Amino acid sequence: MNTSALPPTLEVLLHATELDPAKWIDFPEYGFRQYFLWKHPDTGASIALLEYEKGGRIPVKHSHASNQFMYCLQGEYEYTDSKLHLKPGSFYMNPKDHPHGPTVAHERSVLIEIYDGPHYYEKPVFHTDATIGGFLSTDLQDKQDV
Repeated sequence: MNTSALPPTLEVLLHATELDPAKWIDFPEYGFRQYFLWKHPDTGASIALLEYEKGGRIPVKHSHASNQFMYCLQGEYEYTDSKLHLKPGSFYMNPKDHPHGPTVAHERSVLIEIYDGPHYYEKPVFHTDATIGGFLSTDLQDKQDV
């Protein structure tokens, strides 16, 4: 099929085998990486693919500036304080401002993560200035004040 003959669209279609390797955000110290499939520049909402190696983790309890949703595609990923285990087919929702974590991947794990707004009020310890990607609620407020 000749896709050049198709009309332009605002829809987005990505395939896992065609993701740009340069767009992965690596967190080597914590054993995971993140790929944003979609971001809303005005609200901070996003959808990302997370890949954890066995033993990968989020080391601290933290909270978010919006609701967080996760769907496990592969592996086993645990929220250690609450003892919640995500396995393939598991859906997880964490409400805005609710403390959660730390986490650990008991095996290589792949998750879809969705936020309905900005990720954080302030940068958590596992992020750097480069990896936070403008997803602090203050970043979005600064954009609205312009």
